Amino acid sequence: MQTLVLGRTEADVRICYNRACMTTPPPTSAPAPAVDQTLPERLAAQLRQRIASGELLPGQRLPEQALSESMGVSRNTLREAFRVLTRDGLIKHAPNRGVFVAIPSIASIIDIYRVRRLIECQALAQAYPRHPAKKRMRAAVETALRLRDGSDWSGVGTANMQFHMAVVELADSERLNGMFAPVLAELRLAFGMLQDAEFLHAPYVDMNVKILDLTEAGRYAEAAAALNDYLVHSERIVLAVYARRAAEPGPAT
Repeated sequence: MQTLVLGRTEADVRICYNRACMTTPPPTSAPAPAVDQTLPERLAAQLRQRIASGELLPGQRLPEQALSESMGVSRNTLREAFRVLTRDGLIKHAPNRGVFVAIPSIASIIDIYRVRRLIECQALAQAYPRHPAKKRMRAAVETALRLRDGSDWSGVGTANMQFHMAVVELADSERLNGMFAPVLAELRLAFGMLQDAEFLHAPYVDMNVKILDLTEAGRYAEAAAALNDYLVHSERIVLAVYARRAAEPGPAT
């Protein structure tokens, strides 16, 4: 009996029913754009990307008037985009104060890493050998190495986000891609609370290199195991820093 794996069938990538075989389409060369997105959804995607890149920071106020003018949309349309991002947990509305980029809780961080282990490790372990997302993993690693040499740690963080998005793309599932983008954006908010980008990102550049090398060598089980260890280590670091910050005097985060 044919075994279905995440986003792909085993070995020959075929599904056979009653002696008739249907060959599935090859993996996409790039994430397919959502052609049926509404304008508010497209605005939400743009703002989500600005969060994921570190341009919008946790706790930052999002003034409606200025933002709607800069994005060339009405305030009503922007509010609809805000509702999408509120559902994603990326922004918060404070009565009589306005809209702010969210500050993730410790519970949210734990949940983010749980989701990451479930999705990323399986996507990598069951990757299609010739999937073009491997090239995007390579490009993200090379970008991170170049930016590390220039001590651009915020840029390294963005390249790291791109690497892990490419890992998920190995599953060849638009549903997973769409679900994972807000997860990475929320993770970037957690990173933004740590205030030491070099401490946060420096160790993981070489870990990404190791995972990429194993992936390109076709050693997917080992790559998935290395990624799991990476995520466990990263979660511990982020939670430890969060705990120290929570213990500091001043406003709670």
